[in-house]
Amino acid sequence: MTISEIKLSEIIGGGYDDFWKCKKRYRVLKGGKGSKKSSTTALNFIYRLMKYKGSNLLVVRQVMNTHRDSTFAQLEWAQEKLGVTHLWKNTVSPLEMVYLPTGQKIIFRGFDDVLKLASATVSTGYLNFVWIEEAFEIASESDFDKLDLSVPRGKLEAPLYKQTTVTFNPWSGSHWLKKRFFDTDSKTVATFSTNYLDNEFLDKTDRAVFERMKKTNPRKYEVAGLGNWGISEGLVYENWTVGRTKIPDGERYKWKNFYGLDYGYTNDPTGFVGFAANPIDKEMYIFCEFCKKRMLNCDIAEAIKALGLSKERIRADCAEPKSNDDLRRLGISRITPSVKGRDSILNGIAAINEYRITVDPNCVNMIRELSSYIYSDKSGENGIRLPKDCDNHLCDAMRYAFEDVKHFRPKRETASHKRQSRKLNGLILTEDGIYDYSNSFFIGINGIFTRLCFRNFVCSCGKNRENSET
Repeated sequence: MTISEIKLSEIIGGGYDDFWKCKKRYRVLKGGKGSKKSSTTALNFIYRLMKYKGSNLLVVRQVMNTHRDSTFAQLEWAQEKLGVTHLWKNTVSPLEMVYLPTGQKIIFRGFDDVLKLASATVSTGYLNFVWIEEAFEIASESDFDKLDLSVPRGKLEAPLYKQTTVTFNPWSGSHWLKKRFFDTDSKTVATFSTNYLDNEFLDKTDRAVFERMKKTNPRKYEVAGLGNWGISEGLVYENWTVGRTKIPDGERYKWKNFYGLDYGYTNDPTGFVGFAANPIDKEMYIFCEFCKKRMLNCDIAEAIKALGLSKERIRADCAEPKSNDDLRRLGISRITPSVKGRDSILNGIAAINEYRITVDPNCVNMIRELSSYIYSDKSGENGIRLPKDCDNHLCDAMRYAFEDVKHFRPKRETASHKRQSRKLNGLILTEDGIYDYSNSFFIGINGIFTRLCFRNFVCSCGKNRENSET
């Protein structure tokens, strides 16, 4: 089958005609779940590369290792849907797609590796198309600007053109994407909004999910269903930002790492979170997570071991004593049940709300939860509103772990202590007082990838930090 033989209307459906034909410099699409925005975008790019000889595509997400099960799989599906799989060579190492008749490429990068992102090149034609998927994960507008200045690149001749496509779920109206693209008129920007009602391929059971959401969680329905901007009013945690924390030399003693675990399986995911807390200045930094459904206890144990945290104290849900015992037998020796009692949820939330929270950009599931974790209309016995018990698994894990923060009493390190090599809060301190960041790496957990962010977290004044900053 050739590109001229493809009946696009039968494959794509309606609702995306303007988006498909748009040639403005920026094509920005927000939409709800099930709105076919990612699948339509994938179809569009496979079609474009086959139509425009010399064009190439750079696909970007916040974390490089999330591509394999998202954008890469979506583009593979698009090739199959268009009946052109035989014309493409797709490889996992390196992660790329090659259009065999011409050598044009689709390459994949992450904002977590700025050097590789900035150096993205192709040998055939021009790198003129960029697709930023799940752009809500991109916390810093400056990161977007750096990419925008480097790609697309090259002077093009008609019919080729440059375009950056941005797709995302609009979880919070305070995100820079709204101000940058939706609140400002620009001749170079075209914005689009879609929802599940634009997807005629959804069956009755799919639509029933959204109808139920409309009744049980109207706020989530507005964002996930209708693709409207999230409303910040009513959030449980408001004092948080996305970014990376730098600890000045001489203040490391104020910080300690804490870990929490909330069990799930079929309907709810298992959530694990690691954060550092500074009770003196009331600051928190969330640096690692994993969140996945259908994890057995052995899977959880392996995930924790892979993170190098098997010997750390981990607060877990006290309602699962059997699971806690299992994890101990599996080598997670310091699993400790959480403490629950009257108003324990509200008290825990109140304690956390005293802190300024920074979330590493790679902790995308935590960012989503904090953006949508809201109070319900129900009140407790004391008349205080309770948080909605929905999509809060990492938030619960964080609250369990926070129980230990009150027992942490920071003490200044003596000069003799600094001269000694020792393990501190799960990190390695060398004899010259500089943290060894050699254990900064990516972890794959059954298709879910987590980045340990110690490299970006502790001690901005160390030699390794000085060498790594650009």
